[in-house]
Amino acid sequence: MTKFQTDMTQGGTTKNLVRFALPFLAANLLMAMYNLCDMVIVGNYNGPVGASAVGVGGQITMLVISIISGLAIGGTVIIAQFLGAKRDDILPKTLGTIFSQYAIAAAAFTILMFALNPVILRALTKNEQVYEEALKYVNICTVGNVFIFGYNAVSAVLRGMGDSKHPLMFVSVATVINIALDILLVGPLNMGAAGAALATITAQAASFIMSVAFLKKKNFLFDFRLKSFRLDRALSKRILKLGFPAAIQGALVTVSFMVLMSIADAVADVAGTTAVSVVGRFTSVAILPALALQMSVASVAGQNFGANLTKRAFRTMLAAICITFGISLLMYVVANAVPETIVKLFIGSDATGLTLEQAQACLDQSVVYLRHSSLDYLVVAFVFNITGLAMAAGHTWYSLFSGIIGSVVFRIPAALLLGMRWNMGMAGLGYAAPIASAGALLFGVAYIASGMWKKGAGKSVENIRSVS
Repeated sequence: MTKFQTDMTQGGTTKNLVRFALPFLAANLLMAMYNLCDMVIVGNYNGPVGASAVGVGGQITMLVISIISGLAIGGTVIIAQFLGAKRDDILPKTLGTIFSQYAIAAAAFTILMFALNPVILRALTKNEQVYEEALKYVNICTVGNVFIFGYNAVSAVLRGMGDSKHPLMFVSVATVINIALDILLVGPLNMGAAGAALATITAQAASFIMSVAFLKKKNFLFDFRLKSFRLDRALSKRILKLGFPAAIQGALVTVSFMVLMSIADAVADVAGTTAVSVVGRFTSVAILPALALQMSVASVAGQNFGANLTKRAFRTMLAAICITFGISLLMYVVANAVPETIVKLFIGSDATGLTLEQAQACLDQSVVYLRHSSLDYLVVAFVFNITGLAMAAGHTWYSLFSGIIGSVVFRIPAALLLGMRWNMGMAGLGYAAPIASAGALLFGVAYIASGMWKKGAGKSVENIRSVS
């Protein structure tokens, strides 16, 4: 076992879960911090138009990140299962396949997104000022795709090994660089959303380069030399089989929020897109504990499934639900106690490009949307952790169907019906989020009750033993 590996098939399940989840949560909080800084700093220097531009452009970058994160799950789960089954011998070949897949995907997505960025942005906003700023933001972010893919590949591998501490170290560097450059480029240099994007990709590049240099120095199992980037056909197929459904699910969720933003634009113009942008950024922080616990369950339970410790894996999920719900309840209380304070943090008091009435509408609609959508925080505590168990069992198809049910079957129809047909405006759009999660939860309860997760785990163990 290397210094990067942790055996999570021994010891207390809750202890292992918390020990793994805390660095992971801290890393995600830091990542969210430098995303939030983009909007907070741009919003305070450029008002609601700047904040909306970062939010609209951020929907496209989130689409890419959602797909990347989904693909990463394939690598995390398969490595966790190999370690649980004591198949360390297959790790070097597996790492070469994972990093090669990411290199190919990074190149393909960069080319694709440059072509699609203007088309997607036109569908998200009618406001010309927002469109122009958002296009600058997203095009610069697209240049940094290679670094996003690289960092996520390294993090996925380490987390599959049970190491969530080193990814925290790498992202800490990125956060400091991003905040410093945000203040400089958006403030004194007055570069607006483009400056925020430039700060972000510079920080991502620094984080990725540092992670590779560190791992090479520590004689990691993969040496990052060109000759080591090789695809093993059998492993590549298995990793994609695990990661592809999760990637599609992530894309569906993000696209559903893009549709939501388009509906918000139709319902309340710039006030609607500002509300979805601002609340979306706050929500991304509010649900981070749930997301961190989900991926922790995938890693910790994945090792236990690999060791054929099914009951121990299930107890890991139950512990995660209890922890997540407590934190989510706190976030819900905060969101409803001081919603105006939260919104003002993002959009400041500058009404650049807007009338005073429009600026006040941005504030009012954002508060309404936050109050109603925050119900979602309570439901995702259950949904995310059931998904984590399904991923650990090798059932990443579960996340795809859960995403379809939540995003396509519930979220979009609810937004159209409540927000437009029944004229509930941003309140109706806010309710769409918890309704979507409630639909996904019903599917999750049925999945657990059916016992399919046990069968998936057993099949995974058989597959691991057959790998040569």
